[in-house]
Amino acid sequence: MQMNTKEIASLIKLLDDPDPEVSRHVEDKLLTYGQEVIEYLESAWEQSFDAILQERIENLVHKIQFSAIKTELQLWSMSGAFDLLQGVLIINRYQYPDLDEQKIINKIEAIKRDVWMQMMYDMSAIEKVKLINHVFYNLHLFSGNTTNHHDPENSYLNQVLERKKGNQISLSIIYSIIAQKLDIPIYGVNLPQHFILAYVDQTKEYDPDGGILFYINTFNKGFIFYKRDVDAFLRQLQLQPEPQFYVPCTNTDIVIRILRNLISAYDKAGQTEKVNELNELLDILIGI
Repeated sequence: MQMNTKEIASLIKLLDDPDPEVSRHVEDKLLTYGQEVIEYLESAWEQSFDAILQERIENLVHKIQFSAIKTELQLWSMSGAFDLLQGVLIINRYQYPDLDEQKIINKIEAIKRDVWMQMMYDMSAIEKVKLINHVFYNLHLFSGNTTNHHDPENSYLNQVLERKKGNQISLSIIYSIIAQKLDIPIYGVNLPQHFILAYVDQTKEYDPDGGILFYINTFNKGFIFYKRDVDAFLRQLQLQPEPQFYVPCTNTDIVIRILRNLISAYDKAGQTEKVNELNELLDILIGI
């Protein structure tokens, strides 16, 4: 929509109108401008000493940003959800809308570069994983957040990269993105109550085990384990060994799991509004 700066300025002045019908009409009109109106709203917030107007501006900015996230997530899903990092960054934007995403990309590239510099052509699958483990855990000092496992910040990539601590899924996302950038076939597996990675031998994709050589536990410093260990874990949970517990899941499945983790974390914290909004994002991906 073409920007009419005079109209925008007039509308912003009417945002604190005591008549709820007028303020609602003004808000609806400003929403039609989309994200381009945010800079005008933020400027008005800075110049205002009216607490009511400031609060209405904050709420309106959030509505605009949330609407943009819903649209982006829908487009990502409809276009095939091929880029996992893009999907994760869309969710990151929910809590950190003004984040410089290039910084996240640069940090991931720096870890990848450190692995690449030590990689040799004839390395075995296990040797490659041990190298990634060395760089990821010993040089870059990533670890599982065992003290505050349910902290929602564990699900936001910028925070995990900054604090070097995360949950099973956020550590697995960074680890698998780095591996895939190096043409190492490591993918996420949606195990109940846990999230792990699988190293897939793509020349044996159609064997009974789906070509999986072994599994990796990123929450435990890249510990390598095998199908029998997954069997034992499922028995411990008293769950039937279903096929999807052993094979790589889709990027959509991974983002759904992030959203469910966030919903659970905010629900525990009593943040109902965030729970409702994240459920809206979840509905986009599960097709309700």
